Amino acid sequence: MKILMLGWELPPHNSGGLGVACYHMSKALAIAGASIDFVLPYSAKHPKADFMRIHSATKLSPDLKAHLGSYDSSYVFERNLEDAMNPNSLRGVQKKYVEFVEKMTSEIRPDVIHAHDWLTMEAGIRAKELTGAPLVVHVHATEYDRSGENYGNPIVHEIEQEALLMADRIIAVSQLTKDIIVQQYGIPAASVEVVHNAANLDDFGPYTYDMRNYKYLEALKYEGHTVVASLTRFTVQKGLTHFLRAAARACEKYDKFVFLLAGDGELRDELIEMSADLGISDKVFFTGFVRGKQWRDVYSLADVFVLSSVSEPFGLTALEAAHHDSALIISRQSGVGEVLHSSLKYDYWDVERLADQMVGIALSPGLASDLRNNVRNEYARLSWNDIADRCMRVYRHARSKVLV
Repeated sequence: MKILMLGWELPPHNSGGLGVACYHMSKALAIAGASIDFVLPYSAKHPKADFMRIHSATKLSPDLKAHLGSYDSSYVFERNLEDAMNPNSLRGVQKKYVEFVEKMTSEIRPDVIHAHDWLTMEAGIRAKELTGAPLVVHVHATEYDRSGENYGNPIVHEIEQEALLMADRIIAVSQLTKDIIVQQYGIPAASVEVVHNAANLDDFGPYTYDMRNYKYLEALKYEGHTVVASLTRFTVQKGLTHFLRAAARACEKYDKFVFLLAGDGELRDELIEMSADLGISDKVFFTGFVRGKQWRDVYSLADVFVLSSVSEPFGLTALEAAHHDSALIISRQSGVGEVLHSSLKYDYWDVERLADQMVGIALSPGLASDLRNNVRNEYARLSWNDIADRCMRVYRHARSKVLV
């Protein structure tokens, strides 16, 4: 099976979980026998991705955050004519991406085109027009998710609508996402296959926690404080303003909390100011964007991990936290809750309930232990190899429709 895979990022040059999911999915597909040509918008080395051929649509550096963070930056997409005409703007890079894929189709005749999310959808449609190969659109998030409680960018909505209508088969990362595709975009439910993500144990490998990264928090934990962590992008989608209000309410009920917010994004300054206004600035610690050991140390330090998203199609960070032995609290608006049943759930806006859940875990060692043990067992059952098998079945189904 020859696959033309269209994505916007791969680790280590990624801004979030989507690049991680693309990497592990592609690796599992390659193990299953697929031949993959993966197209990226930027030029960079990916030494651990030698199981597939990687193509760079431009000579841009992956360090340009304006392009790497584009999944959460759809609100700036083509807001004015000047941006649309600038070759190095988000829209300009996307146009180059489409042009590169057009040229590739004269040399590569794929069996299936697999496009991930909105920035690659136009290229996927064009590749389908030129090759006649079936188009599989993989929805990791919609504009309804990225915009949080807002409508979002109407141009991005149009791109998603066209691609979903043109797709021969659609993969959604959760039932939550499938419901949005069906209800908001008018796509028949039978056209959408739910394929949940997984996490790769090999990513974590042999590891010893290093307290040097967060020595002060380690001391507070030793003194009996409960560490509540969230590792995410600081965008409206992630519900962090509600999380901070819940944190302040929890501290009114139980004083021995510290909160670790790892990540970065356009809401960073607002969140720092908000923690001060709520009177908990001495209990909230911002790490900035983290990778490697600092990233793993956040998980290892956390007694409780909160996924507070307003709308989260899946939520790979919850799987990573489960692996690192954290008790989980997940908003009901997060798809990962469909596979991690042994976690506490709440509606993202329910500040009082989240506060009570954090206090409950902090004051009940038995509850905390049960949550950690049970969710770890659920997490261990998830496999990228199983997901690759599901994807291969989707490919065969899409091809059968085209060949009829």
